Amino acid sequence: MGRWSEDTVMKAAPDSSSLAAARKLAHPGPWSESGSNDVLVWGKCQGSGKTPYQVSVDIVAPAYRCSCPSRKFPCKHALALLLLWSRGEAAEAGADAADFAKEWAGQRADRASAKGRRQAEQPADPEAQAKRLAARLALMDAGIDDFSRWLTDLVRTGLAAARRQPYSWWDGVAARLVDSQLPGLADQVRDMASQIHGRTDWADHLLLHAGRWWALAKAWKARDTLSPEEFADVKAALGWATASADVQDTESLAGPWLVLGAHRSDDGRLQQQRTWLRAPDGTMVVVLDFAAQGQGLAAPQLAGAQLEATVARYPGSAPQRAMFTSAIVPQGVVKSLGNGNSIMQALEQESAAVARSPWRTRHPVLLGGVTVNPEERGWLHDPKGHALPLVDAPLDSLLALTGGHAVDIFGELDDGRFRPLTVVVDGMVVTP
Repeated sequence: MGRWSEDTVMKAAPDSSSLAAARKLAHPGPWSESGSNDVLVWGKCQGSGKTPYQVSVDIVAPAYRCSCPSRKFPCKHALALLLLWSRGEAAEAGADAADFAKEWAGQRADRASAKGRRQAEQPADPEAQAKRLAARLALMDAGIDDFSRWLTDLVRTGLAAARRQPYSWWDGVAARLVDSQLPGLADQVRDMASQIHGRTDWADHLLLHAGRWWALAKAWKARDTLSPEEFADVKAALGWATASADVQDTESLAGPWLVLGAHRSDDGRLQQQRTWLRAPDGTMVVVLDFAAQGQGLAAPQLAGAQLEATVARYPGSAPQRAMFTSAIVPQGVVKSLGNGNSIMQALEQESAAVARSPWRTRHPVLLGGVTVNPEERGWLHDPKGHALPLVDAPLDSLLALTGGHAVDIFGELDDGRFRPLTVVVDGMVVTP
């Protein structure tokens, strides 16, 4: 592979600020153990910490890997290394690749090989794939049309009439949605049958979700006008799954990742575990694990643990679903999750997230200096006088842990209610 020109490197930059930062590092001073061959360029760049960043670049397929916490590809370190290489100022040619570069290249080769085997075992037939996709879209379109008519009837006859319907009525609607390959929407409808009988604010809850369902149906019909992130969110809400193999082939993000908290749920058919992670730059992702009834879920990660691992993100808007793409190496436990927000700030964050993706129902937030009130099913109060009702809250445990004192709590905002997942008490991150 021939040496890139400096102009080629500049075109690879994700933005002008990354390029400007790279130029400041594009001199031999901070670099060590650099080298290049026909496929790779690698090197170590000394940053502000004790351990230099390990940088690897595949110049054939182009792909980039750096141990720094940046979420840009390529990051400033990879760009700086490429600038040096393009000028012939570093990255000794023909050198034996560093171990970290070899390992990364080997992982990429293994993924490519596995993908090639899958394709060889199931040869792609573009015409057949196009027919299957067209058939699925037609089925989903018909299902959305039927669901839109049902929603219209629901509003026309009144919400009180819907509450009087038996569970079988809701199950019938859900079954038709499943037949139309809309399982995500079916789960929401099925869950509503129990929600409207278990909540005092059932009318508001049903009206909110009916409006959300209507907007989702309209968004599906207008899918050709959506951005890739918006379309990915709509597909996820409807239950169109993204294959994990497709996600594994995307570029991974390095750690360390802080485990903010986790939650397990069981709807009688499927168990789910959500694990919220945060990177040093504030990037937040959620790792989902599923298991059928009778099967075991993956062991939950310890809240407050720092994990050295790489993750790949599913398509969609932030915070994105993610999956681990490397071995998970614990790096100790923190004493704090950082600075928490007030309740009003948390609600503003939820509002902004809903504006980006109205189909999301859970939003991760860290509240600072809140106290637990056991009234009714429990409330959280902050120093500014604002309050949030709790949901799925182990009140006895929360009261015992906090002792009436103000604490930081991480959890999920779920349609205006707060699900506590992690509490910071006396320099310890604990699960209530």
